Amino acid sequence: MSLQVERAAVKIITSREFNQDVSQAKRAARIEPVFVTDRGRPTHVLMSVETYRRLTGQTETIVDLLAMPGLPAVELPRSEAWDRQGRQLGND
Repeated sequence: MSLQVERAAVKIITSREFNQDVSQAKRAARIEPVFVTDRGRPTHVLMSVETYRRLTGQTETIVDLLAMPGLPAVELPRSEAWDRQGRQLGND
């Protein structure tokens, strides 16, 4: 896949190139936004989440915070299991 470069150093790829090598487009989008064209006209922009958040002023969501690597694992108590008739399982 060859990424085209325009005068303003904007990455542009065709939708066909995008479909053939999504991974390459994602790698390029980590560096700068990538414009995807269809029949020569820009139709989509691929960018990193960090770039998107910076442009929109968004901060991390609770899901992002909960998924943070490096946090210690938390042991949750085992819950009781019940069958469809309301009988507790595991008490044999």
